[in-house]
Amino acid sequence: MFATGLNASVFASDAVRTIGRVTVRHDVSVVVPQGAYVASRCPVRAQWDVLRPCAPLAGSPVAERRVARGRAFETEVLRRLGCLHTDAVVIDIDQRAERERATVAAMEDGAAIIIGGRLPTDHSGRRAGEPDVLVRAQGSTSYWAVDIKAHRTHDDALAGVGAAWSTLVAPGTESSEARPGRWARKRRADLLQLAHYQRMLEAVGFAVPEGRHGGIVGVEEEVVWYDLDTPVWLTPSSTGRQKRRSTMEVYDFEFDFRLDILAVALEHQAHPPVPLLVVPVRTSECETCPWWSWCGPVLNVGDGDVSLLPSTGWRAFRVHRDHGVADRRQLAELDHRTATLVADGVDLRPLLAAVGHQPDATPVQDVIGTRKTAQLTHLRGAGVLTVGDARALCPKTASYCDDAPSGLADQVDAARAALGASPAYRRRGVEAVSVPRGDIEVDVDMENVEAGVYLWGALVRDRSGRGAVPRGYRAFVTWEPLRPAGEASLFGGFWEWLEDLRSAAAANNLTFRAYCYNDGAENTHMRRLAPILGLQDHVEAFMASDEWVDLRRVFEAQLITGGPVGLKKTAPLSGFAWEVDDPGGDVSMLHYESAVQAMDATEAEGARTWLLTYNRNDVEATASLRAWLATGASSCPPIESLGS
Repeated sequence: MFATGLNASVFASDAVRTIGRVTVRHDVSVVVPQGAYVASRCPVRAQWDVLRPCAPLAGSPVAERRVARGRAFETEVLRRLGCLHTDAVVIDIDQRAERERATVAAMEDGAAIIIGGRLPTDHSGRRAGEPDVLVRAQGSTSYWAVDIKAHRTHDDALAGVGAAWSTLVAPGTESSEARPGRWARKRRADLLQLAHYQRMLEAVGFAVPEGRHGGIVGVEEEVVWYDLDTPVWLTPSSTGRQKRRSTMEVYDFEFDFRLDILAVALEHQAHPPVPLLVVPVRTSECETCPWWSWCGPVLNVGDGDVSLLPSTGWRAFRVHRDHGVADRRQLAELDHRTATLVADGVDLRPLLAAVGHQPDATPVQDVIGTRKTAQLTHLRGAGVLTVGDARALCPKTASYCDDAPSGLADQVDAARAALGASPAYRRRGVEAVSVPRGDIEVDVDMENVEAGVYLWGALVRDRSGRGAVPRGYRAFVTWEPLRPAGEASLFGGFWEWLEDLRSAAAANNLTFRAYCYNDGAENTHMRRLAPILGLQDHVEAFMASDEWVDLRRVFEAQLITGGPVGLKKTAPLSGFAWEVDDPGGDVSMLHYESAVQAMDATEAEGARTWLLTYNRNDVEATASLRAWLATGASSCPPIESLGS
């Protein structure tokens, strides 16, 4: 649906906004107070929640499982807190108004910990909220909000942010401490929820005056304290450049923007001629949205909305719309050479203005100046040396010079590939598709749930013909409830086995390659687990070597489909098919629940068999795709065959 972010007001008619706090132009007093989630959800979803344009899609079993697990985890953590802190005030009242009064009374009494409270509705700010825990700041009658989430809060240094940790025994910020080399996950929805509670505490007069912080309890069962005023979010700005902003700044914009959207939706409901503020745009959130049954058909009309192209993003969508390009056909009709120059930062407008007014033989440097050396270099590379050469450029494509989206030329090719007859095309300049190969090849795939990794699977192939290593599929798996020590031990066993394979290859003077498809997940978990076992340097060296190959990068560098390039989409190009029904990471979590928790032995065994088959199929799929890349992929037509 609609991709969020600062500058989202480009779709908001007269809803002009300032950076940071939002200048609201509509009467939001008609909007019922909103919970925290509205700030992190798609704005179009908020709009359709009011208008309900069709019957919403039912929640998937995976989504229901996630909600149920979250509630169960929350209940258990709150139970533990209650046991650890017998003086905690537990608000166990169903009626909302009574819960609000009881929460305020507990804060006025200076309760150290309040469990299950509900903050007074902020009618002025149109906010309602129920933080899982309120923790009193030491020596004051002010409070911090803490929420409980059934996912990990730790991260590696490449993606995490600085934070402080405290225990459930002493959960307050005064007991928290930073831990060298330890980083916290930066989950947007979590932090925006904390910002929502922060604003509510400020409205009721119980916010801590020194700084703004909030806590998240994840599956590690520790409190991670985030500074909500630290600039951690990279966002667009009015200058066209990106700027880092704090969680509070982002929250204020996103929440107030949605209040505008809801107010206008209500106006539209009463008076249909009133235009809505936002229109559908394809994002990753669409797959789980109940209103995809409405937005999907809208976006797929005709040649399909430009946002259906992978990695397009809301900014590119906005830029294309501003230039009169609404669907993939119109994008495909742009000129690739011109788009390349635009994407390289060449301002073609003076040059095109000179066409017809200056002699064709006029050198381009006489028009744009000799000091713009980078632009002149790009023009020479494109064969544009004179004003006459500029006649072949496309004025419509050149109009993007005022606000070119990143990767404009690639988007033109992606649109052509999406509409083309072939399922894949070779990228420009790729004469033949190649892939790094080894004498010993190992395909790797891991399976995880919120608590961690329970399965490392690998498929070994010996292409040397020497029988230097055992071949076939190998699974390192545990069906015991995941604990940090057990998860690390499981990885240790996998890593020792992998190192033995590498050593065997080296001893036999054979080349070694290990492959995965999209190494982000594997790398993240290896980086997280390696320090526990003292393997950090070894793992980092392996990941940086040419022995660790991300097959997705190999695919994307040489082929283009115009659609998603997940393994479930690309492996069938090689003729591969999964043995299990409905293969996917989300579905695997349902099977994992049964594999670990089912009381019936037959059900548990069936789930375990499904998971092992699914994992084996995943590594077989990467091996099949690699073989196709090395042999049949070069027969894909070049993208140039669809236009210049």
